Amino acid sequence: MSIFTQIVSKLPFELFVGLRYTKAKRKNHFISFISFTSMIGIALGVAALIIVLSVMNGFQAELRNRILGVASHLEITGANNQLSDWSKLANQVKSNPEVKSSAPYVMAQGMLSYGQGVQGAIVRGVMPKLEDKVADLGKHMKVGSLDDLIAGEFNIVLGGDLAQLLGISVGEKVVLLAPQGQFTPTGVVPRIKQFKVVGLFQIGMYEYDAGLALIHIDDAAKLYRMGDNVSGLRLKLDDLFDAPVMSAKLTQSLSQTDTSYFVTDWTQQHANFFKAVQLEKRVMFIILTLIVAVAAFNIVSTLVMAVTDKRADIAIMRTFGASPGSIMRIFMIQGALIGVIGTLMGAVFGVLIALNIDTIVPLLERIFHVQFLAKDVYYISDLPSKVEWLDVITIVVMSFVLSMLATIYPSYKASKINPAEALRYE
Repeated sequence: MSIFTQIVSKLPFELFVGLRYTKAKRKNHFISFISFTSMIGIALGVAALIIVLSVMNGFQAELRNRILGVASHLEITGANNQLSDWSKLANQVKSNPEVKSSAPYVMAQGMLSYGQGVQGAIVRGVMPKLEDKVADLGKHMKVGSLDDLIAGEFNIVLGGDLAQLLGISVGEKVVLLAPQGQFTPTGVVPRIKQFKVVGLFQIGMYEYDAGLALIHIDDAAKLYRMGDNVSGLRLKLDDLFDAPVMSAKLTQSLSQTDTSYFVTDWTQQHANFFKAVQLEKRVMFIILTLIVAVAAFNIVSTLVMAVTDKRADIAIMRTFGASPGSIMRIFMIQGALIGVIGTLMGAVFGVLIALNIDTIVPLLERIFHVQFLAKDVYYISDLPSKVEWLDVITIVVMSFVLSMLATIYPSYKASKINPAEALRYE
């Protein structure tokens, strides 16, 4: 007697027979084939769900990290893009324990020209020492540092892709044209200033890498004639997920002294991105769940044929005193085993791929000489992945429940077989 048989023989009657039916070789190989395909179908569905949801989670996390590498948790702006006495406002908002730091900025549009290249860009005037406290842009510097932006020297830091489009490198000078012109006898002439490129940054989002230029806030104020005013104040919080609540709180407190303040948080500024990812995640979950459901309900076909194949065995067991409930549990166990094995196989396979997708995708790109996510088309050019174990548990439980539901009808029909009728033609 094999070790497996010795162990199984000590199990409850229903579990013992259910395991034997699952392990036993059948004369009807078609039933075994349907069982195998059901198991593989469940495994593929579960694996696909885990991989897709992990990629969606990765996109969401990566998008958030890259946006917050340039943007801040909260921004306070004034009317007409003008904010006066920003230092007083900074001291006022810092009285909130949730606010870690603040930094002023000047935001405007400009046209950069170098040689034959001309590119539009968002020009942001920053205070380097304070900017590093509200955003992670300093960590994304490829060449140079934000500290190289010195007031009065008219230095500029460009996104890596923007510098490439212009064909310019560090140390060379680029011409910045401000759209706000000055009136002359010959008409309106745009303000022009030459800046020296002292650094390059690479966030990993084409929107910023190809469209953002940084200069010192004093140089920006002179170029755009803002005087002592700034465009707004950027804030960093202890917890970035508290930004919506903190935004409402600051709006209420600031409106008591001045109604011209506008407070926005990072979820409002980039709401479309995150809503799109969340919607896609839900839709993909529903679509791929249908794949698991189809595979799970193939178990119905398997058990119906198994019941037909085992009618004589069922009649004999009923004759020896097995109750209808015992017969029902036998076939439910058999179907559940198919679901459990398929679910576990899919979970392991899906988690392994999701955890190693940053290695698998570049390998496939090299083999087939393609790029799945082009930098000039997609905000994120790499395929990120983040395994959320709660998602994995939800998928596994959902697959198991669907598998169990699929066993109910054929198992119930097996329990209703009349022993006399089943043995009549045997």
